[in-house]
Amino acid sequence: MYENRWFSVNLADVELPDGRHLDHFLIRLRPVAVATVVNEAGEVLLLWRHRFITDSWGWELAAGVVEDGEDIASAAARELEEETGWRPGPLHHLMSVEPSNGLTDARHHIYWSDRGEYVGHPVDDFESDRREWVPLKVVPDLIARGEVPAANMAAALLLLHHLRLADA
Repeated sequence: MYENRWFSVNLADVELPDGRHLDHFLIRLRPVAVATVVNEAGEVLLLWRHRFITDSWGWELAAGVVEDGEDIASAAARELEEETGWRPGPLHHLMSVEPSNGLTDARHHIYWSDRGEYVGHPVDDFESDRREWVPLKVVPDLIARGEVPAANMAAALLLLHHLRLADA
């Protein structure tokens, strides 16, 4: 029904288990690459940003679409550097999730590194109000207060919290 370089909107004829049919809209999206760094002090690099669709502010990880022919981990590293000014060390795959699989085929691939190098002011600084190192130990409280509204970001941060602080 509509298509551009980032997504397409389609209409599918879905047959239900009882044999009835219904029209169902679906949005096909490019893969999304997400990344962050957890430093030696147990802090995670986050962005405080506004989302106009929901008119909400919240903490997020750097993220963006994977370009044609681009490796997903490379895209995650690129997005992190563009949005935060930090170049990650070797990336570790944390998780891949489908944030809204009843409406879209989007897959978000989330990576993290245990080190990073500040390379300068972020090229895409307009995408967030600020970038901060936030203690991982406060992540559950941030999520409980609604300060991490995106489900994919909340899931990734909770998993990082568990992996990095479980033995601490």
